[in-house]
Amino acid sequence: MFGAFRPTSVNSVGLLWKTPWKLSPTRKANVRSRLKKVDAVIEAVRASGQECAALTRALELPKEHEMPAKDKYTVFTRHERGYRKGIHKVPKWTRLTLRTNPKGF
Repeated sequence: MFGAFRPTSVNSVGLLWKTPWKLSPTRKANVRSRLKKVDAVIEAVRASGQECAALTRALELPKEHEMPAKDKYTVFTRHERGYRKGIHKVPKWTRLTLRTNPKGF
């Protein structure tokens, strides 16, 4: 069919935004740098002398260098085969604190 409504590869294939099945090395580096920036902010607030419940909870979280790679790049989910899925498949994952996972998973 020729004209304004001819099928294109995007229309005939389906999804426009395809999520890769694993993180690229560049995206992993961005995750690490994002975690380090959050650690720096938490440390700056702690050094300022302010005290609040959110700061207390934030200080209990592991720092970037203390986290195993498994926790940096994957999250626990009971719906996946190995109970883990890539962090980049979580909606709004760059804005969430996903540092804690159940023990043993």
